[in-house]
This record gives sequence, structure tokens and C-alpha cells, in this order.
Amino acid sequence: MSISPQDQQFADALAAAADGAEAADGLPALFGGANYRMLADMPVRLSVEVGSASLRLKDVLALAEGSLVELDRQADAPIDIKVNGALVAHGEIVATGGRFGVRLIDVVGDDALTAGLERRL
Repeated sequence: MSISPQDQQFADALAAAADGAEAADGLPALFGGANYRMLADMPVRLSVEVGSASLRLKDVLALAEGSLVELDRQADAPIDIKVNGALVAHGEIVATGGRFGVRLIDVVGDDALTAGLERRL
């Protein structure tokens, strides 16, 4: 399996941080120095997961305008906020300027965030 040069750079930075490497400014290598500057401009995808549902294919094919699909999350439950598929926070949906937005109410800990990112490499 081959990974892109960008993913390899990201993996190297994570490994350096896990080894306790420090940048010149004393911060962990992942968050300071050249590695941080390299990663800071890397594009990532932030997504918001409201919920999900498991359906049989025949039920998906039967969906039509006006169909209702019940999700596995309560209406008042926090939503998941993910970066490149890794959970980074929980939040709530808000409306701002005629658009949807998300207000963060809980950011996951560094250990959970790093573990989620490492699993995706």
C-alpha cells in the first residue's frame, strides 16, 4: 500500500511528537517549529455528523421525496465534529447569517485526538 507524500509527512510529524521530540521553541514537534509550519497549511476536511441509520438496500431504493429516515441519535444530543474522519469535538447546530454553523461544546482530549489520527494513517 502506498501513501501520499503529504500523508507521510503527517505520519512523520505524529511519530516525532509521540517520541517526545521538541522543536526549537520547546513545544512538542507536532505543535511547534518546522513541523507545525509544514502541517499548518495542509488542507483538512471538517465534517459534522448528525447521526446515521442502517438500512437494507431495498429500503434505500424505496426512498422518495418526502421519505423520513430516523437516525440513531436523539434530537437534543450533541453532534460529532470530525476532521478527516477523526472525532475532534462535540457541538450543536446553530443558524448564523442564513447558513448552518456549529458551536463547539466539548473538544476531545489530546490523547483521543492523536489516537484517532494515528488510526487513519
